[in-house]
Amino acid sequence: MEKYALTTKGAPAAVGPYSQAIEVKGAKSFVFLSGQIPLDPETGEMVTSSVAAATERVLLNMKAVLAAAGLDFTDVVKTTVFIADMNDFAAMNEVYARYFTSEPPARATVQAARLPKDSLVEIEAIAVSEK
Repeated sequence: MEKYALTTKGAPAAVGPYSQAIEVKGAKSFVFLSGQIPLDPETGEMVTSSVAAATERVLLNMKAVLAAAGLDFTDVVKTTVFIADMNDFAAMNEVYARYFTSEPPARATVQAARLPKDSLVEIEAIAVSEK
């Protein structure tokens, strides 16, 4: 079994002592994505206009990290969504559903008292591939 840190400029750089994702290669390849927040990797600005817009940015960041591993959303088997206000669940879920269209991954959604950089939403994921 081999372990690699993955990085891409298509998603925000880590803002602490963690990797954008870790890939574990063996018979199958597992990729553990760190929580993504709605930080625009080009501008460094947070998307705060709405939870829908923030969720869109988070999922675009996740897409970039997955692509760095040669994967996409169909390879994701588990996500955890952290949301600042559970009253925003429907708006987050509507955007989320556009990215996970068939056989969506297992998911937990948790309201958090406070997220990094006062984000409205953060999503982490586990993906698996036979590549």
